[in-house]
Amino acid sequence: MTGTKRRCHFIILALLAFYGLSQQHCGQTTNDNPPAWLVVAKKLAEDKMNPSSEYITRQLKAGHHPNRLINEKSPYLLQHAFNPVDWYAWGEEAVEKARQENKPIFLSIGYSTCHWCHVMERESFENPDIAKIMNEYFVCIKVDREERPDVDKVYMTAVQAMTGSGGWPMSVWLTPNLQPFFAGTYFPPDSRYGRPGFPDLLKRLHTAWMEQREQVVQSGEQIIKVLQEHTALSAAPDSALLFTPTLRTAYSQFYSSFDERLGGFGNVPKFPRPVAFNFLLRYYARHNEKGALEMTLATLRKMWAGGMYDHLGGGFHRYSVDAYWRVPHFEKMLYDQAQLVCSYLEAYQITHDAFFANVVRDVLDYVLRDMTHPEGGFYSAEDADSAPDPAHPEEKEEGAFYLWRQQEIVDLLGKENAEIFNYCYGVSDTGNTISDPQGEFHDKNVLYAAYTVADAARRFKRSEAEIAAILDEARKKLFEARKIRPRPHLDDKIITAWNGLMISAFARAHQVLDEPKYLQAAERAASFVLNKLYNAPTKTLTRRYRDGEAKYPAHLDDYAFLTQGLIDLYEAEFDIKWLEKAVALTETQNRLFWDKNGSGFFDTSGEDETILLRTKEDYDGAEPSGNSIAALNLLRLSQMLDNKQWWDMAEQTLRLFGNRLQSAPHAMPQMLAAIDFSLDKPKQIIIAGKSNAPDTRAMLHAVHERFIPNKILLLADGGEGQVYLGKFLPIIESVKMLDGKATAYVCENYACQLPTTEVEVIVGLLEQNKKI
Repeated sequence: MTGTKRRCHFIILALLAFYGLSQQHCGQTTNDNPPAWLVVAKKLAEDKMNPSSEYITRQLKAGHHPNRLINEKSPYLLQHAFNPVDWYAWGEEAVEKARQENKPIFLSIGYSTCHWCHVMERESFENPDIAKIMNEYFVCIKVDREERPDVDKVYMTAVQAMTGSGGWPMSVWLTPNLQPFFAGTYFPPDSRYGRPGFPDLLKRLHTAWMEQREQVVQSGEQIIKVLQEHTALSAAPDSALLFTPTLRTAYSQFYSSFDERLGGFGNVPKFPRPVAFNFLLRYYARHNEKGALEMTLATLRKMWAGGMYDHLGGGFHRYSVDAYWRVPHFEKMLYDQAQLVCSYLEAYQITHDAFFANVVRDVLDYVLRDMTHPEGGFYSAEDADSAPDPAHPEEKEEGAFYLWRQQEIVDLLGKENAEIFNYCYGVSDTGNTISDPQGEFHDKNVLYAAYTVADAARRFKRSEAEIAAILDEARKKLFEARKIRPRPHLDDKIITAWNGLMISAFARAHQVLDEPKYLQAAERAASFVLNKLYNAPTKTLTRRYRDGEAKYPAHLDDYAFLTQGLIDLYEAEFDIKWLEKAVALTETQNRLFWDKNGSGFFDTSGEDETILLRTKEDYDGAEPSGNSIAALNLLRLSQMLDNKQWWDMAEQTLRLFGNRLQSAPHAMPQMLAAIDFSLDKPKQIIIAGKSNAPDTRAMLHAVHERFIPNKILLLADGGEGQVYLGKFLPIIESVKMLDGKATAYVCENYACQLPTTEVEVIVGLLEQNKKI
């Protein structure tokens, strides 16, 4: 990417020369909102079933008037529906206006739980004087990146190429043909932090457009051309790729960046990045490399111990702003909860340490309590910011819901119990937030596991049981007291991809912990998505559901993540309908996204002409890439259905990214997990029996309590499930119970060892074939 950045940077340097021209006085405009938008706002405010009614009511009472975003369902766009900015949603209406009026476009991309997005809104988008500049000189478009990752991907690629970094809020200026010519992230209302003031920048860009338009347009064309060339060249198949050395190189890179004292990888801020754990645990299983296991377990323990984890309500915050996992960025994302549940589950399977199982239960209880739609789907996120004072709900601070002053705790618990609690959770009268980027925390405390129960027992000369009981009761009291505080904003849109990840988490938690409510949650969510976001006649998905509306064509990650969830759900309860839907979604995915002229999967279908780049994502970051999960799904399904074509497609996908895998394998840990699967002859474990029979459950428990990542699990129940599987796997027709008992068949390449009805025997077979 270095060459691409250099070329784009050169273009930007040339543009800056005429951005520095003399400023023009900004004309005055008004944002005369059509009365229809006010009517819409009033109807929404009156509808108490509408999740945004309270917010809209407050805005109307304050005398604010809506803009056209009042017609949108996105919580992020609705947050901006009362700005004086004449916002448009992404679409043909805005593009056509820019072309007719020959105006550049100001594109602002963010999401509803983004702290700096809130800051820029308060400072600039709510400022009438700045809004006048925006309305006069630009067509302004607001995009929710979680609804439209396709738009976000194009312009984040441009921002990173032009500036060397990226983030949100993303601020990009486009020609009417949607080509970027200037970009950045957060801009303050006046010059500070080494950044130009936003209104000053707007005027300079307007001057450049008016006086140097031809050069500006040419620059936009050049930038898009460079990015298109880079996109075409970034994925080059490597037929000579040696997978095993690539795994070793990746392990070495993680090892060299590991923080031995505090856990985690790299410098601050510290992100959890569960995809890294996925690879490391599989590397441990393959090579018996204790270092891979120890790095993972140490990081999982340190993350939980820090303020990254909500010790009262469960769930993980987005990331830590310090090296100690102490002070988090307080938003909670669904995709983090889903993936970390799987990481802690796998740690439990390997160690059988109850600590990891308890973390899983706490996180899933949080999701069920606070992140679940009444009909079963899962919400997207909770904000970092909330109001310290209920009387002023619009005046928000980061972490206000989660932070405590010492005296608050003393008042709630009493002096004696508070002393024990504050010792264990690191609470002090001066505050314990070792990092305070915005100067908001002062004498407040974030709860973290400063000392253990054993430490407290020694210090206070109590038994460990007494200390544990005191802490348990204290957490309950503080949790109840916290419920009275104004809650952070809930982004209640339902994203198909993230629901797929969460379905996997609940399904796998049921497998390992044998908890029925987890299976029920996975089933309800899968049914919700398939009922609300799946078009049965076309077998296609939509991206987002909110407030009765399903909207936007789904992308590769939506298909891949949901398919993975359905495969995991099938292996949790063996209802064949989940596997059938996984197959149907995979067929649609292959039709819409597979590169028929090359290999691998595009992120989008290519049907939307406003999306100027058709990318193939390979980076496994906060979420795994669609290509990584799609490849692993194809490998699993090919073994379940004896589909050699899908196995070949998976291998072609892995080799497509061969150059990147060799140069930077640590950037693609989830793809390395797929490679690990492809290197094995995955175990086919077939259980003949009735799914809910005790002897069948005993067999399944023997499988699920072990960490066996490269396997498939099938049930021959003598019913429609076995009939369906028999269409693809002739061997399944001969699989049956022996002497009326649940019977296990452990196979490789469909060559099975002698069937057994004894749990001890299947345990021996599984242990015999383990690499560790």
